[in-house]
Amino acid sequence: MKFKLLILLFAFFFISINLYPQGVNKIKKGTAILPSFDPSRNAAKDIKDAIAEAKKTNKRIYVDVGGEWCIWCHRIDKFYESHKDLYSYLKKHYVFVKVNYSKENKNEKVLSKYPKIEGYPHVFILDKNGKLLKSKDTGELEKEKGYDYNKVNFFLKKWSNSSHKI
Repeated sequence: MKFKLLILLFAFFFISINLYPQGVNKIKKGTAILPSFDPSRNAAKDIKDAIAEAKKTNKRIYVDVGGEWCIWCHRIDKFYESHKDLYSYLKKHYVFVKVNYSKENKNEKVLSKYPKIEGYPHVFILDKNGKLLKSKDTGELEKEKGYDYNKVNFFLKKWSNSSHKI
């Protein structure tokens, strides 16, 4: 009887470990619609490619700087994921680029071309030629443990190249 109970407890323990979501205390990488921050990416090339795309499409460039370690970076991704209208506006009016900042890759050479970043995530808005138009501390867009819809909406529309200016 004790042996069967021991086997049952062992089986329960083994199954529960394997069923327990991996990385419960870790932040989920990426979302269904936005990519993850990838330390192996070449940020200079990504921005160069974004400039080429922006010139073709007459869009501005939304450079999102952060890392997988950053809870607020994931919160803003989830915010866009849950507000499809804002995400659609972002994709329609901006070329979206993620630039990783982490211990694995700080992208110092690329980021040295822009104003100092005080916190993450941070957004740079560039024109279609790559000229900096706005450096934005996303903390100004926060509301409680997330982001404020009206502030994000206003920011996106104000800095887009759209005739829907605010």
